[in-house]
Amino acid sequence: MRLLEITGKEGSEEMVFQIKTYSVLLVSSADQFHQSMMNLLPVNDFWPVTTVRNAAEARRSLLENVFDIVIINAPLTDEFGSRFAMDVCAEYNSSVLLFVKNESYEDVSAKVMEFGAFVLSKPASLQVISQTLKLLCAMRERMIKMEEKQISVEEKIAEIRLINHAKWLLIEQKQMTESEAQRYIEKTAMDLRRTKKQIAKELVEKMEKGTKKLEFDS
Repeated sequence: MRLLEITGKEGSEEMVFQIKTYSVLLVSSADQFHQSMMNLLPVNDFWPVTTVRNAAEARRSLLENVFDIVIINAPLTDEFGSRFAMDVCAEYNSSVLLFVKNESYEDVSAKVMEFGAFVLSKPASLQVISQTLKLLCAMRERMIKMEEKQISVEEKIAEIRLINHAKWLLIEQKQMTESEAQRYIEKTAMDLRRTKKQIAKELVEKMEKGTKKLEFDS
């Protein structure tokens, strides 16, 4: 997901507006499919849009860029496309849509939907495609929130480990008890109006360097 900056005017002042957009990777060996899909991907909602002709090119693009949505038009020239759809779902946090011929829909959807990919049979109406694009965006939003939550949890764990490290250095080098070390970090953070993480980081740096006197910049 990206923020597209658009310059405009409000009264006599020039303003810069930011619009949230979803990056898209279109994978199809047919130029007509690319053209048709581009008409359904307005730049205000979907940008940038990258087009490639086969799975090999798509895999290279995924290594170089992050895409919110990957749309695959099967069959591709180097493989059918279902394996590629499953690989994207397994390896990347992208929403995936796979187009297949109507006679292949049941078999393909049974394989790829359990990986989290959407499947549409061809031909599909403009209304169905438009509705599916909205579902892809909703799925991507959920993924983003899950990513943010995961990062938050990992940061909290790292903070706890850092504070514990500082506490044990205080216990070993300053002969404090665990409760005294905890209280020292909390009180110093409160007195200096800083976070416990910041105080713990400085404590670790000072004590690992062998600094005997613990002084903090206010």
